[in-house]
Amino acid sequence: MKKRFPALLLALCLLSGSALAIKDSTENFIRTKTYAGQFSDLKPDSVFFDNVSALYEYGLSVGTSGSVYGLTDPLTVGQAVIFAGRIRSLYRTGDPEAGPGQFGRKGDLSTAMRYLRYLRAEAIPLDSALEPLLDRPATRAQMAHILASVLPEEALPGIHDAAVTEGYATHRAITDVTEYTSYYRDILALYRKGICMGSDRRGSFHPGSLITRGAAAAMLTRMVDPALRVAPAWSADAVPAPAGVTLSQLVEPGRYAAAPATPAEMDSSVRFMLAAGSNQLKLNYPSLTSDSARKVLKDALSAVKQYSEQSYNSAACTYTAQGSMTITFSSTAVQKELPAYRQATMDAALSVRQKLWQEGRLTSSMSQWEIARVYYDWICENCTYDSAANETALSHLPYSLFHKGLAVCDGYTGAYNLLLKLEGIQCGSRFSSDHIWTSAVLDGTEYHIDTTWGDGARGSRETYFAMTPAQSRLYHGIS
Repeated sequence: MKKRFPALLLALCLLSGSALAIKDSTENFIRTKTYAGQFSDLKPDSVFFDNVSALYEYGLSVGTSGSVYGLTDPLTVGQAVIFAGRIRSLYRTGDPEAGPGQFGRKGDLSTAMRYLRYLRAEAIPLDSALEPLLDRPATRAQMAHILASVLPEEALPGIHDAAVTEGYATHRAITDVTEYTSYYRDILALYRKGICMGSDRRGSFHPGSLITRGAAAAMLTRMVDPALRVAPAWSADAVPAPAGVTLSQLVEPGRYAAAPATPAEMDSSVRFMLAAGSNQLKLNYPSLTSDSARKVLKDALSAVKQYSEQSYNSAACTYTAQGSMTITFSSTAVQKELPAYRQATMDAALSVRQKLWQEGRLTSSMSQWEIARVYYDWICENCTYDSAANETALSHLPYSLFHKGLAVCDGYTGAYNLLLKLEGIQCGSRFSSDHIWTSAVLDGTEYHIDTTWGDGARGSRETYFAMTPAQSRLYHGIS
């Protein structure tokens, strides 16, 4: 007999094996471990969650100390060399430590030295000027140089040669890298191989900026996992987003799991659904009780809330004792009419975007930080907080912000995230038990942005734009 219980509002914060080695083979790139929350500072909603968890599962990192990965810590030149040595050894021997392990010497003061000796013995062309800098923070250009030749062409082929060559030659893309930039050939090589895509729609690399351990994890895991590689996102158009873009196209496709067991798997399954343009998620667990079905539903709601621009903030499910479960996402404000409201929201967002470009408030020379600030100011100038809203008010939808100039926090955040995603800016939603705001990667750095409080009476508008994660936790009262 099928059972049904009503929609729940989102109010939840998210929380090996071995294989025979093959000499000189990408088949040695196998996930031999299972990530299950080993790093206390890696949350499922982190922009680098997939990369850092993969780094652990491939046996390439166990963190900086204890149970911490150090997402925002700077990566040193020595640590970059260590990671490069592990990837080379894993490819050559099936063991990330087998190669470097032969190059230790008595009296070594730096662990990185044996990895450096190993890479040199492997004829990897590393700049000798890096040796005295092993304990210094690495720049993004230095990271590119260290990684560029670690794997041979057959193991890491160029997949975007034409796009990178054309974009770079016509000065439409990667404009902050020139022939005078240190290691510029290595940087371009990583773009061609799908290891880098840049931090904005012009593919900016920021070669002189220091690289964090989180950003490094993204580059490292793309070396060993083709599924994580990226494509150039730059455009020659003054207004790059196509007029016919849909909400489903703004979602990075996920992988479907019939029985998601972790927040990451649930997030991936929800993204699979959203990218397909659906609002129904069909799952199948070995058995389900009322309590376990309710937990699955709550986990799914927590996952979908990260994509607030999609306008889903409630759900209901049907399930059987045999384990078949169907979750249907909807809105507390509208039900059958939601598709029309979602389309009207997209149309309005595209109109706002077009107007800002035509007025010159947005230009192709702007950084992602500057673009995000223009949209932040536009939201604050064109919306009023709806203090009279109840749970069924349209103000919970980004539609209301664009069409009525009224919203509450999920309406503010959904509208803002939609505008950012139309510019190709990676973002999502963060939330507490009674509030929601934006997390975005601007020019390679993660920031939190609260358009609701920026528009309200909680202090200066400046306070709530581009907060560091630590500032955000303090302001939002999250421990």
